[in-house]
Amino acid sequence: MNETVNIKELSELIAAKSNFVNLIKQGMEQTIVGQQHLVDALLIAVLSNGHVLLEGVPGLAKTLAIKTLASLVDGKFSRIQFTPDLLPADVIGTMIYSIRQERFEVKKGPVFANFVLADEINRAPAKVQSALLEAMQERQVTIGENTFKLDDPFLVLATQNPIEQEGTYPLPEAQVDRFLMKVLVGYPNKNDEAAIIRRNISPVPVTVSSLVTPADLVETRAVVGQVYLDEKIERYIVDIVFASRFPSDYGLPDLQSMLQFGASPRAGISMAQAARAYAFLHGRAFVIPDDVRGVCHDVMRHRLGLSYEAEANNITADEIISNIVDKIAVP
Repeated sequence: MNETVNIKELSELIAAKSNFVNLIKQGMEQTIVGQQHLVDALLIAVLSNGHVLLEGVPGLAKTLAIKTLASLVDGKFSRIQFTPDLLPADVIGTMIYSIRQERFEVKKGPVFANFVLADEINRAPAKVQSALLEAMQERQVTIGENTFKLDDPFLVLATQNPIEQEGTYPLPEAQVDRFLMKVLVGYPNKNDEAAIIRRNISPVPVTVSSLVTPADLVETRAVVGQVYLDEKIERYIVDIVFASRFPSDYGLPDLQSMLQFGASPRAGISMAQAARAYAFLHGRAFVIPDDVRGVCHDVMRHRLGLSYEAEANNITADEIISNIVDKIAVP
């Protein structure tokens, strides 16, 4: 009975907080045409306190979507254009000698912001990639002997182009695993494309202003953290993750040769967090299996190591995840 009362109270709280989501969606619609999955994925990442990696060909509004989201939340925004000659100090900052003070002083880099847009993140070398690791995972940055806590909220929103591979550096597995989700951005349909052209040739530029504050975001995220996750749903998530590691144990022997390694423990944590946010977006105070299925591909696709055999047969991570989800019994 107490649990039922709590769910009821939480449902009322979620209904009260739904205005946060509505404001963000309305603001995103001012600049983004279509791309509903992209908008929902960004909201899930923001509400789950996780980083997101967007992958798609140029011109699909990846950067625009992230800049719009940052503008809607009245927080500090910085953009880092990743290039092959970028240095770690260009990201996190460095020590600079002050002649006037006769001592070294810390000059903080662009990573000290609420929203960090890492544009074309796979164009920077390994040293720069590793500079982001501590910030993404520990929410802190070390410069010299000084360690600085990053502001809350802190989100790295990264983009990468899957087509052009010249002058790019594949992201280390350790860094890829730090992203809550990897979202694939596809082409718009004909109607959306016509609307995009019409909007961009209009003489009146579209601008957005802040509608919510970072404090609103932190407060709403705390409500998302209260969304009820039943033990049966936890077991469902665990089974999906374990099926990617030991597919033969789950009646999927054909997948064994397609995988070098399965999803990490972070996959299960991220799936639970994202499923809670997904439920919140749909106005529910509890997670259902459809919530897990709704975020499963985005959470897992970058955490599977495909074998040479899978690549030779053009089998994608999404196809493997679909086979796993279709096989695992729904609670």
